[in-house]
Amino acid sequence: MYIIEKPIVTEKFNALAERVVRIGKKGNKNGRPDTRSNRTVRQFAFQVNPDANKEQIKKAIESMYNVTVTSVNTMNCSGKVKSRLTKAGYIAGKTKKYKKAIVTLKDGDNIDFYSNI
Repeated sequence: MYIIEKPIVTEKFNALAERVVRIGKKGNKNGRPDTRSNRTVRQFAFQVNPDANKEQIKKAIESMYNVTVTSVNTMNCSGKVKSRLTKAGYIAGKTKKYKKAIVTLKDGDNIDFYSNI
């Protein structure tokens, strides 16, 4: 059974892979220092087998890309209803349903999908 079917490379998930988040506490007038800093959150999306669980997805990503996965979020996406009008009449159908996994990596790790091009 293949766990990872394909990576999802869209504008939305490319922005998610390079999202910068501020962490820490803001300083105040009473002398508490400003401990805020910027951290890049590395999150990548993959289309996975609908029968795979989070542990299987984590092990598959770690072995395939040699990175450390800190968390895995999954969602089941239902197929879209599609229809069209032809000479033969009205044709209705549905696209395939799939499971999407958003994987968060440890600081310093990165996955480069464009290295093979």
